[in-house]
Formats: sequence, C-alpha cells, structure tokens
Amino acid sequence: MKKIHLFAYAGLLLVSLPGLGQKKNNPKVDPLKTEVQQSLDAKFAEMTELSDKIWAFEEIAFQENQSSAALSAYAEKLGFKVSRGVAEIPTAFIAEYGSGKPIIGIMGEFDGLPGLSQNKVPFKSPLHAGAPGHGCGHNLFGVASLGAAAAIKELIASGKLKGTIRFYGTLAEEKYFGKLWMIRAGLMDDLDLMMDWHPADETKTEVQKGLALVDFIVEFSGQAAHASGDPWNGRSASDALELYTSGINYYREHIKPTVRIHYHIQDGGKVVNVVPDYSRLWVRVRDTSREGLLPVWKQVEKMASGAAIMANVDHKVILVSGVHEILVNRRGSEVMQKNIETLGKITYTPEEQEFAKKIQEANGKPQVGVISEIKPMEETQEHSMGGSTDVGDVSWVVPTIRMGATVAPTGTPWHSWAVVASAGMSIGHKGMGYASKALAMTMVDLYQNEVLREEIKSEFKAKKGDYVYKGIVPDGPPPLKSGY
Repeated sequence: MKKIHLFAYAGLLLVSLPGLGQKKNNPKVDPLKTEVQQSLDAKFAEMTELSDKIWAFEEIAFQENQSSAALSAYAEKLGFKVSRGVAEIPTAFIAEYGSGKPIIGIMGEFDGLPGLSQNKVPFKSPLHAGAPGHGCGHNLFGVASLGAAAAIKELIASGKLKGTIRFYGTLAEEKYFGKLWMIRAGLMDDLDLMMDWHPADETKTEVQKGLALVDFIVEFSGQAAHASGDPWNGRSASDALELYTSGINYYREHIKPTVRIHYHIQDGGKVVNVVPDYSRLWVRVRDTSREGLLPVWKQVEKMASGAAIMANVDHKVILVSGVHEILVNRRGSEVMQKNIETLGKITYTPEEQEFAKKIQEANGKPQVGVISEIKPMEETQEHSMGGSTDVGDVSWVVPTIRMGATVAPTGTPWHSWAVVASAGMSIGHKGMGYASKALAMTMVDLYQNEVLREEIKSEFKAKKGDYVYKGIVPDGPPPLKSGY
C-alpha cells in the first residue's frame, strides 16, 4: 500500500494555477506593482522548476555547490552581474543590477538540514535515507528572493525605477551563519535597506526579534587504557563529557526563562572496552538579547573547565559563531503589511488541503488544513521566543524588512520531514510565489519614496543607538571543511 500512496502523492499538485492561488483584495494598485506581479506570474513556472532542483540537491552548510551554481546561473540569465565566491566562501555570491542610490538588498538562503531527506508525500518516507533535506524550506527562499529582485531589475532597466538592486546568495544559515562572513567582508556596508523573508506555516509581516545565539565546541582529551585490565591508568574524556552535561542540566534551574541551552554529543568514545581518550560536544546557548546571552555563555564555557578538573583531563573550547537578535524596523514593516494585505490570502485546492490534513494527522496536529489568513501586524514583544537567524546580524548593520509566507500546513513541526514534503510541492510553490510578489511590491514603495526610506533609516539609528556592531565570529577564514 505504501508504494501506491507514494507514487500517487509524488505527482500531486506540482504545478499551480496562474496567479499562484492568491485572492486579491484591493483593485487599486500602483501600476508598477501590477507590473511586478505580472512579471512574477510569467516567471512562476521556471522559478518552480528551479526550487525543485534545489530541493532535490539536498545540500548542507558550505556544501551547497549545485544549489549556488543553479541560482547564480539563473541570475545571469536574468541579466544580473554575478560575483561568485565572495567573503572567502565558494558558494556565496552576489547578483547586482543598476547604478547609484538607493541600493536595496534582498537575501536568499539555499542550504538544507542533515538527515531530513523526504519524498513529496504526507507521511514520513525518505527520498535518500540519511541524506539532507529542506526542512526549513530554503529551496523556496533563495528562488523567491531572486525572483523579486528580477522583477525590480526589469523596472530599473526600463527607467521606471532608479537605483541598484542587489541579491545576496546567503549560505550556511542552518549551522555556521554565513551572513556573518559576508558582513565581515564589508559586503553590506553601502546598502540603504535590506529585504528578507522566510518560509513559515502562516503569512505575515515578521516583527519579532527571535533569539541571540552562540555556538561552540568543547573537546576533552585524556588517556586511553583497557577498561577492565587497567582502568586506573586511564583518564576518561567520556567522564568529563558526562560531568559537563550534568553540570549544564543542573544549571538550567538557575537561568532566566528566556534562556535556552542545547548540546549535541558528537563523540563520546568508540568502544566499550577502552577508556576513551577523546570526547566532543557541540553546545548552543540562546537568549532574547545579546546582553542576556553573554553571561550565560561565559558561565557554560567555564563549566567545561570544572568538568575537566574533576575527570583529570585536558579540554579546549572552540568558538563556531553566534548571532544577534533581530533589530525590528516597524516603519518598514508597516509598508510590508500594506502590500501583504493588498495581495490577500493564498487560496488552496481541495487536493492541497487534503495533503495538508494528512501531514497534520501524521504529526498529531489538529487536521485544519492550510490557513493563510492575513492578520493585523503584531506588536513587537520584548522577549519573543522561537528560533535564531543570522538575519539578526544583518539587521544591526542595515535596516531590514521581513515577512513570512505560508509554505506548509498550519502547526507543521519545523525542521522536520513534513516541511521537506510541503516545500517540494504546490503548497510550498504558492508560498514562494506569494513571497516574491510581496517583496517586490514593497521594494517598489521603497525605491519610489525617499521620505519613506529616511523614516526607516531614522528608526534604525534610534533603536541601534550607540551600539557598535561586532559579529560573534572566530578569526580566520570560514570553517568550510568542518561539516556537521
């Protein structure tokens, strides 16, 4: 039975109807906004094809060779000047068109996550067992942003808008946070504004801050010995690891509710009859602000020293990278909100809703299908929880306007096989097309209205204050060969 369902669903809904299934609310639209929508409708089929290629490439951080090549080649086909291998990273690139001010950037990610390979079906079924998959919808992300940039490029080329459009092919968001190295290389210093979106299970303007974060590796080194014959001659790196994780877990009682600490044991020893002389774990600390993050981070690092002393081993702490919380720009978000409201909600076919309900059933969620209603813009919470992103660092360098678009059923667990399945079929494709239009329409406003741009910049300067941005990134080149 499973094979029959697999083939039935694999071919389900791979091509959307014209207009990307969206319900338009406002008949009075700026002619240039109508033009970008028409441009993106015309590109939708080839954008869908490109997103499906990236979906199938299944590439992780710093290894997105095929994905980067496909996106950058498409940018060249569209008439952009492409610079590859920027910031000392082979898969990072910039595609640019136009000249002079304003310079507006737009970001696009394209890396996947390990172990999430999945067929385009509403039940867990790996396409390639153990391989990566797009559990965050990044196969849609880069394509939608590049499509929006292309629609603006056409208006600049025809003389209807003035300035420069710049697409950033931003890689390695899921682990190493590649934007940090792009910022360090000065590639965003001359921007006026930056646009961003992310796949989601709802469509809205993003005005929450997310969490600041730091990643580091802890290695313990001891002395191997026979685990039965002469264990007294051994100094166990595994003991140190267990003492360290116990310390972290006891510490959880004494941190604020906004803090999150995760760890992943990467090496705890190889065999049972050897006292392990090496162990390693990847540690992540988060909080709602970098100020709250710093003391917790330093305490968790210090605890590794205590574990090493108790186990009589050596230890080393290696910084991977870290990100800031997002500096929300509400003036820019207001503009995005109006364009989302103009576009209206995405509509879905009965077949798509059935697919969505089966996803929800498989994950123990209420079977409500896909909900894509447009709500009023939220208030920005002081302590908004959720995930983390290197977009946070970008937002401290240049005013950044963000949105989320529905690419998966309501309540879908993120970073899971369910997102991979949805991102490879028409539910995901519709969200991609929608995001591309909303981003392009918002950029039309930004290019045309200098007063608006200055209002956005003024808010950015006021909120940033006298803080001098410094990325949490180790010295030296990006860790291209580190892997997961």
